[in-house]
Amino acid sequence: MMRDQLAAALKDAMKSKDAPRLSTIRLIQSEIKTRDIANRGAGKGDASDDEILQIMAKMVKQREESAKIYEDNARPELAAKERAEIVVVQDFMPKQLSEAEVRANVAAAITEAGASGLKDMGKVMAVLKERHAGQMDFAKASAVLKELLTAA
Repeated sequence: MMRDQLAAALKDAMKSKDAPRLSTIRLIQSEIKTRDIANRGAGKGDASDDEILQIMAKMVKQREESAKIYEDNARPELAAKERAEIVVVQDFMPKQLSEAEVRANVAAAITEAGASGLKDMGKVMAVLKERHAGQMDFAKASAVLKELLTAA
């Protein structure tokens, strides 16, 4: 379970006095706690592993955007800090699929869902999200899907 993995990593970071890793793991846990509270307000239970993966993917995307902004504004030290946080967050995520693997999985999902046009994008995206949560950037997958469906 993701929570157990994070708790163990937190203890290891404390023991090894790895301050950057420790603060990033605490940020992850804070985001998860925020989602748990929101879920309770909506009558749901604690965040599932899939939701935790979504939270982490969002954190990576936010840090990539921040790092780019810092670089554009000549603040390389802050960009480096953001990139270091990305590495820590990605340690807990499944390996990301390559561009070729994304294309292959999108093509397989199109076949499986029996998609014939752009109107079937939702069905195909549902299949992809079910099978590859945390493994692919769904914005990029959506672009590939649109390209393959319009070419068909």
